[in-house]
Amino acid sequence: MKKYICIAALLSCAIANAQQSSESNIDEVVIQGRKKIKQERAEFKRHAQSVETLSEEELNRNNPAAIDQTLSTMPGLQVDKRTNFGGQRLVVRGYGNDQKFNNWGVKAYWNNMPLTNAEGITILDDVDFAYVNNVEVIKGPAATMYGGGVGGVVRFYTRPDFTKRATVSENALVGAFKTFQSRTQLNVADENYSVNAAYGHLETDGYRPNGSGLKNFFNVNGTVKLGKNDQLSFFGSQAYSYEHTSGQISYDDYYAGIDNGNPAYIRKNSGTKIKSTRVGLSNSVNILPNLRNYTTLFYYNGNTESVSAGAYGVTSAPNVGLRSTFTLKNEFKDFENRLDFGTEIQNSISTTSSYRFTGSITNPLETTGIAGATYFKYNNNQATYFAIDYLTYKPWGLTLLAGISANKTNYDRRDLYALPGLIAGRKDQSFGKQYETAYTPHFALQKEWKHQIFNVSYSEGYNAPTASSSFINYTNTANNDLQPERAKMIDFSVHGLLLDTKLDYQVSLFRIDYSNKLTQLTIPNSNNQTYWANTGSQKNSGLEVSIGYQYKNDNSFINRILSFVNLSYYDAKYKDFKTRLLGGEQTYDHETVVGVPRNKYAIGLDLYTKPGFYLVNTYNYLGNVYSDFANTNLVKGFGLLNAKLGYKKSFGRFDLDAYIMGNNLTNQINYTFLFLGNSINDSDTGNGYPKGVATDLNPGPNKSYFFYGLNLKYRL
Repeated sequence: MKKYICIAALLSCAIANAQQSSESNIDEVVIQGRKKIKQERAEFKRHAQSVETLSEEELNRNNPAAIDQTLSTMPGLQVDKRTNFGGQRLVVRGYGNDQKFNNWGVKAYWNNMPLTNAEGITILDDVDFAYVNNVEVIKGPAATMYGGGVGGVVRFYTRPDFTKRATVSENALVGAFKTFQSRTQLNVADENYSVNAAYGHLETDGYRPNGSGLKNFFNVNGTVKLGKNDQLSFFGSQAYSYEHTSGQISYDDYYAGIDNGNPAYIRKNSGTKIKSTRVGLSNSVNILPNLRNYTTLFYYNGNTESVSAGAYGVTSAPNVGLRSTFTLKNEFKDFENRLDFGTEIQNSISTTSSYRFTGSITNPLETTGIAGATYFKYNNNQATYFAIDYLTYKPWGLTLLAGISANKTNYDRRDLYALPGLIAGRKDQSFGKQYETAYTPHFALQKEWKHQIFNVSYSEGYNAPTASSSFINYTNTANNDLQPERAKMIDFSVHGLLLDTKLDYQVSLFRIDYSNKLTQLTIPNSNNQTYWANTGSQKNSGLEVSIGYQYKNDNSFINRILSFVNLSYYDAKYKDFKTRLLGGEQTYDHETVVGVPRNKYAIGLDLYTKPGFYLVNTYNYLGNVYSDFANTNLVKGFGLLNAKLGYKKSFGRFDLDAYIMGNNLTNQINYTFLFLGNSINDSDTGNGYPKGVATDLNPGPNKSYFFYGLNLKYRL
C-alpha cells in the first residue's frame, strides 16, 4: 500500500507543478470536459471528502432502471442485486456487502428525503431510477452531515428544468427476456416554475426461472420560485413493484453456467410485492440576507408482502420526518465564514408479521402454525443534530472545516401475539432499546490552487444496530451487550482539471477503521437460530483514481469523444476479529474482508458524430473475492462489456433518440449477488441440492443480450 501512497503523492505534485493557469476561482471556470464535473467539484468542496457524481448523460449509458450497472462504474462503489431490478445492496469502499438482505450502514436520499428509514434500513425496489437525472455519492463516513451510517451516502435527484417551454416525451424499450419498458412524461416550465409528471412501466420475464418482474410508477416533481430568494419544491410518487425471487444456486452450477434456480424458492412462487407512497415538500428561503434555510418535510409508507424459501411476511411501514439546514455566511476582510447547522428527525410506527414454512415439498406454503409466528408493532426513532463551520482565507484559497453531529436512536417493540390467553405458552418478545447519543466529528483542510482542489480530512461514522438485531429470540431477551458500529476515516483527495479543463481527475487515498463490527452468528444446536454480536475490527485502505476526458470539434465528422478510466485498489483486513458461538471462538485476524476485491476498474469510450450517430462502450471489471472469513473460498472475478449504438437528432419540434443496446457482449459467467461471511453455506429445505451443498450465488445472464429503444420528445 505504501508504494501506492507514494505514487499518488508524486502524481499530485506533478499535476500541481504542471498547471499553468492563473485561474483561482473554480466557480468561474468554463469547464470543457464532462458534464458532471462542475457539480462534482462543488460537492467535493462542500463535503470536504471524496465525492463522485453522475449526470443524466452517464445514467443513460445503459438502461437507467438497471442502476446496478451504472453506479458500479464508479470507483469505490458496487451495487449488487438479488432480482432483475430489485433487492439492491449498496457497497461503498468495501462496506455494506455482508448484509444478507436490504441495505444497512449506507444511507440513501432522494431530493433531500431519506430513503433510509428510522431503523437505518434502505429498500430500493420501489424507487423509479429511470426518473433520476443526477446521482451523488459521498464515499466513506459522512455522519456529521447525514447521521447514522458508516459506509457513506448515495443521493438520487430529479432536478427541475427551468427552460421556458412545454414538452411531451415517450420512451420505449423492448428486448431480451420479453422485457418491455415505457415512460410517458410531461414537463411545463418557465423561468419561475418547473412541473414534471411521469408514468413509468416495466415488465420482464427475467433471465432466471421464476424471475419475472413488474413495476409501475407515477411521479410528480415541481419547483416554484415564490420570490427572488424563496423557492418551494414538491415531490410525490406512487409505486408498485413485484419482483420474483429465483433463489441462490451452488458454486458448481454457477461455474458450469447452469441456472435452474432454487426449487425451495420456485415452488413457493417466491417474490416481494411493494405498494408505496412517498411525498416531500421543501422550502428554501433567505430568512436574512446572510441566513438561508432549506427544510424538507417527508412521508413514506410501504406495504410489503414477501414470500421467501423460509417464511411469508407482511409489513406496513409508515415513516415521517423532516430535514432542515440553516446556512449562515459572513465575510470580514480576507476571511469568509460559513456555518451549516440543522437537524434530521425520523419516526416510523410499523407493523410486521412473519409465518415460518415447514419446508414441505407437497404443500410448499404450509406453515409451522401461529405458535411459531411473530406479529410486532414497532415505534422507531432516529434524530441527528449537526453543525459544520467552514472558515476560508481567500488570498490563499485555504479552507478549514470543523463539524460535529449528535446522533440518537431508540426502538420500542410490542409483541401483538403475547396477549394473555391468545397463544398457549407464548413468551412476550416485547422490548425497548435506546442507544447512547453518539457524537461524530469531521475535520478537513482544503486548498484551491489554480484548477486543483487538495483536501485532507478526518471523519467518523456511526451505525446503530437495527431493531430486530437488538433482540435475541433464542434467549427471549434484549441484546444489551450489543454496541453500535463506529468508523474513523482519514482521506486525502485531489480533484483537478488539466488540458484547458478538458481532462478531469480525482485521486483519493483513504484508511477506514471500523470497530464493534456487527455480525450475524448462528447459535449451535438451536435449529439455525441466530443473534447479532460485535465481532471485532476491520481496516479498509485503498486508492481510487478517476480520470475523464472530452474532445470536441464541431467541424469534424466525429465531433465529440468522451472517455474515462476509473480504478479502485483495496487492502481490507480484519483485526481482532472473532466470532463467538456459545463459548467457541474463531479468530480471523489479518484475513481479507469478505466480498472486497483487491482491484476493480471501469473503462469507457464514447463516440458522437455530427450527423447524430453515436457509440457508447463500457467495460466493468470486478476482481476476485473471498466469501468466507477464513479465506478458503475464492470466488473468481469477471468483466462485463456493454455497448450502445444509436442515432440522436432534432427535427423541428421533435427530438429523436433510437438505439440498440447490448450487454455482456463477451459471454462472461458472472454473479449479481453473493452471500458472504456468516451468511454463507445457505441451504434451504427442499432446495433440490444434496445435503451439505451450499447455495450462495445469484448468477447474472452468462450470454450476451440486447435491447432496442426509441425516445421521442415533442416541444409544444
